[in-house]
Amino acid sequence: MTKRLKAVDIPKTGRLTDGEVVSVKMDKTVVVKVYRAFKHPLIGKTIRRFKKYKVHDEESQAGLGDIVEISECRPISKTKHMILSKIVRRAA
Repeated sequence: MTKRLKAVDIPKTGRLTDGEVVSVKMDKTVVVKVYRAFKHPLIGKTIRRFKKYKVHDEESQAGLGDIVEISECRPISKTKHMILSKIVRRAA
């Protein structure tokens, strides 16, 4: 029988990005808003868009408004495929 891995045992080898925690209402899960900026192909204006990711936070250490670094991992649930790497800056 194989050993089942816990979420903390998951290697953090995916792509890294950072964002702001916008929700901490779930158990062991935070919602992180990640912004990206790109230039409009026709007009040339810089446009900002965002995407929200559900991120696994094993110890529930991230708080609302914190800036965190997240990384890709294997799917943990239907919508969770990111894991909290570290907290870059705490909210005031």
